[in-house]
Amino acid sequence: MEQRLQKLIAAAGIASRRHAEELISSGKVSVNGAVVSELGSKADPDKDHIKVNGKLINPQLKAKEKTYVLLN
Repeated sequence: MEQRLQKLIAAAGIASRRHAEELISSGKVSVNGAVVSELGSKADPDKDHIKVNGKLINPQLKAKEKTYVLLN
C-alpha cells in the first residue's frame, strides 16, 4: 500500500515528518534509484527501495512493531 514518503521516513525513526519534508526537498531521498524532491510523493515499502542519505530504510520499516498499552 502506497504511503507518503515523509510518513514512511518518520515511521522508520529517521526523522520527524517536518524534518523528513526538508530531507525530501533537499534531494536526499531516493525511490528505486531516482531522486525524489517533490513533497507529497508516495511509495510502497513492500515493493519500492527507499533510501535516505544513501541508506536503505526498508528493513527498519519491517522491523518496526506496534506497542499497545492498556490503561485502567
